[in-house]
Amino acid sequence: MQSLRYALVAYVTDAVGEFVENLRRELHPELPHLPAHITILPPRHLQGSELSALEMLEDICSQVQPFEVLLGDVQTFIPLTPTVFIRIQSEERIRELHSQFDTRFLRAAEEWPYVPHLTIAKLTSQELAQRAYRTARERWSTFPGSRTIQVKELTFVRERQQDRWEDLAELPLGSSLVKG
Repeated sequence: MQSLRYALVAYVTDAVGEFVENLRRELHPELPHLPAHITILPPRHLQGSELSALEMLEDICSQVQPFEVLLGDVQTFIPLTPTVFIRIQSEERIRELHSQFDTRFLRAAEEWPYVPHLTIAKLTSQELAQRAYRTARERWSTFPGSRTIQVKELTFVRERQQDRWEDLAELPLGSSLVKG
């Protein structure tokens, strides 16, 4: 049996999230179900129990205050992967969180260097990704909304099957889930 993978994300549910999800449906209709998100911890196997990891996440999240993230330009990870994304311009806070959470039960050797971003689509070829990149860059340049998003909570997720994730816990920043 294959062991489960877990990740930590910040869902983007405002106008930017809607923009990304609509664009993804257009550019990569095979994966329209993925909600817009910033990955704090990329997929990984746990170094302990799910409960231990969740308790650690709750503890760290209770000490982190909500914050804003400024989004930058559309970019791509070509030639490493055929992925199109919006770069996080104010990435310091996201990088700090990645480092804080990449420890103990959630420590993992990551396949790629960590780059804070909001994925638009991971396609099946570089050619498709290049086309998607051009379309996404053009659409993002005319996006009328704010390019600042609020990060108030993180979500611990588990992979059910390839590219299908389920939410395990919503983790509000700056407060504890444990009731005294």
